Amino acid sequence: MILTFLGTAGSGKTTITGAFGKYLEEEHSVAYVNLDTGVKTLPYNPDLDVRDTVTVEEIMEEGFGPNGAIVESYDRLLKHVNDILREVLKLNGEHDYVLIDTPGQMESFLFHEFGTRIMDGFQDPLVVYLFSLEILRGAPDYCFVRTFAMMIDLRLGATTVPVLSKADLIPKGELERHRKLLEDVEYLTARLKLDPSMQGYLAHRLCSFLPEVSPPVRVVYASARDGRGFEEMETLAYEHYCTCGDLT
Repeated sequence: MILTFLGTAGSGKTTITGAFGKYLEEEHSVAYVNLDTGVKTLPYNPDLDVRDTVTVEEIMEEGFGPNGAIVESYDRLLKHVNDILREVLKLNGEHDYVLIDTPGQMESFLFHEFGTRIMDGFQDPLVVYLFSLEILRGAPDYCFVRTFAMMIDLRLGATTVPVLSKADLIPKGELERHRKLLEDVEYLTARLKLDPSMQGYLAHRLCSFLPEVSPPVRVVYASARDGRGFEEMETLAYEHYCTCGDLT
């Protein structure tokens, strides 16, 4: 089973990839794939590492700036994408789980041909979309999270599970409020209807549309620090790949 972890910088993507892998290793064989050309250190030992082919640091020594070096690194990796895909599928045949850690700057994977080519090579791919508590400032942000998960699904052709990372940092008593706003679209839509701003209007229109087009998935609340949400993530992977059930 292949799980691809995707998230913005600072969402805890690499940390949770390593922690979830250790959790799975208690009962399963796990392989790790690093697709981040710019990462310096990893909390896991990768079975496949694109840094063996190219690194951002090496490209910067040629005179590129940080952002240019990131883009250039994936331009160069495109020549090796079929070999990388072959190795990932081989690992999948040899292990129960393959965990794929994507670039820290999410757009380097989501909007580059390298990322779409990788995902096109998987059958019924599953993406874990990590977002952090810091972006949830108001009701429109909850709509953004749900809509963006759907956009990832659209861009990559993958079932996408939204995962609120660093859930251990949620103040006591606040989890139920976040759960209500993230999972009950009707409740969120009603809240947004009362927002007189243009942002609120746009979010309300989007949320009204979500039930018609958004695939049925549930939101997971996870923490690399204490392991909460890991059992649910494992169950989701099993449901997706093994029982073909919906993810509600």
